[in-house]
This record gives sequence, structure tokens and C-alpha cells, in this order.
Amino acid sequence: MPKNTEIERKFLVRGTAYQAQATRKMDICQAYLCREPAKTIRVRIAGEKAYLTIKSSAGQEGIARFEWEREIDLADAKQLLRLCLPGMIMKTRWIIPAGNGLKWEVDEFHGQKQGLVMAEIELEDEAQTFDRPEWLGEEVTGRPEYYNSNML
Repeated sequence: MPKNTEIERKFLVRGTAYQAQATRKMDICQAYLCREPAKTIRVRIAGEKAYLTIKSSAGQEGIARFEWEREIDLADAKQLLRLCLPGMIMKTRWIIPAGNGLKWEVDEFHGQKQGLVMAEIELEDEAQTFDRPEWLGEEVTGRPEYYNSNML
């Protein structure tokens, strides 16, 4: 996989069985400096760490997307959040081992999207196989209504 490329599959989640399999969890808040169909610039605070992320589908094929992410100072992130477009996503992320060095990131959304639970897995290539836990529901990869940037 080329550097700065993300290959991610997304699924809805059924029930809460995933919680017992989690090795850790964290609260996340995120907002967007830029939210366009082909690119986003996101500020995220996850626990005590903060990140600036640029994602773009321009020039990518299939489910692969350009992703550039860097950890930034927490105080800087809090200032950047004030500059973001209206709306903030609040969620709890559960980290669950998926075997073969992979992990599931299961997000429970709060606020306007309360009740929505989605699982993501990052792959090395689009054809990579992975185990599907019993709590995994319908695949929603590539459906714009399930992009975090469209959930505000």
C-alpha cells in the first residue's frame, strides 16, 4: 500500500457483544476545517491526544483514499476546534483485535447520531480477507451517508 493511503471497510454493528472483546476505549470529539465531497480536513481529540487529518478520494480508485494524519498539541487542537465548520461529532471508540495484526475500531455515536454504531477495519489492500465477528452487520463502505464528515 502506498504511503498515506487508507483502505478501510465500514459496517453497521448489531448489539453490544463487541464491548466484551475490546482491549481499550476512548472518547473522541472531532470537527472539520474543510468538508468537501473529494476532501476533508479534520481536527480530532481522542482521549488526551490530538490529530490533524487530511483525507481525499481524488486520484484514488476503489475504496483507497489519501490520508495524511499527524499528532498535534492538545492545546492547539482545542484552538483549531473553534475555527471549524459548525457541528461536532462525539463518539466512544472501542478497539478490538481482529487477528493477523488487524483491529476493529467500533464507534458509538452520541448526540444527533445517538444509537448509531459502526465498525471500521483498515486493510493493507482491497482484496485482503479478515474474520467477521458475529456482531458485524451490513457493510456500508463507500456510502456517503456513513462518512463522519456527512454526519453533522
